[in-house]
Amino acid sequence: MTPPDHPTPSGTADAALLDLELSDPPTPNDAWQAVTPLQHHGPAAAPPRDPFVEERPVPLPGSTGEHLLQRAYGTEKRARKFYDDQVLDHLNPQMKEFIGRMEMAFVATSDSHGECDSSLRAGPPGFLEVLDDRHLCYPEYRGNGVLASLGNISENPHVGILLVDFVTDLIGLHVNGKARIVEDADLRSIYPALPAEFDRGRTPERWVVVQVEEAYIHCRKHIPRMVPVLRTRSWGTDDVKRKGGDYFESKGMPRPWHRPEPVGSRDC
Repeated sequence: MTPPDHPTPSGTADAALLDLELSDPPTPNDAWQAVTPLQHHGPAAAPPRDPFVEERPVPLPGSTGEHLLQRAYGTEKRARKFYDDQVLDHLNPQMKEFIGRMEMAFVATSDSHGECDSSLRAGPPGFLEVLDDRHLCYPEYRGNGVLASLGNISENPHVGILLVDFVTDLIGLHVNGKARIVEDADLRSIYPALPAEFDRGRTPERWVVVQVEEAYIHCRKHIPRMVPVLRTRSWGTDDVKRKGGDYFESKGMPRPWHRPEPVGSRDC
């Protein structure tokens, strides 16, 4: 009988590998000093070595961490099959068609320290534009002025995009790659066919252009089915909560960075 490729984690690898699951990330100043569990099992304080890096002339998709845990937990066989069957380094025609009918996307970014942010982007079908096999873009409109995602991209270009069809096919698509910020006029000078009409008359201030490095399926097993309804918003009300502006009632809560305005600083 062939043993399963997903044994119980406990005891499947030495402590150095199993500890990786709970390890703290290194900081730039630490440079793996005193934070990697490997340091506790020997004198060397080096980053963990990818166990698969020398087995193929072209590196496998994924991170060193996931490859180490595949070996630790005995899932190498399943992971290799997924890499070989489902992961591409470009967008194929089926992926392009899928992107072209999506109305929302979840965008994950992180800053140079690895601190993360996940944000929703939405629009009419096709608001994400496929530029070619290896590039797509999405518009950035006027928002709350925080620019969390763009700020992260300015420090760290790596982004992860998840697109999910909750209505028809119950399937998802991951697109990972490197992003750059391009002003609207500059991108239109290169791609004049970019749409000129946008949802509710909004005009993009700039675009995020993503160079695709990985594209792969998100299976349908746990994707809930949803039914689209007409979108109604209480834009004409003065009720801040109904408009969603302070839905979580956080406006009056104390926070460490808040500095009240000095008395008399407001205009009369």
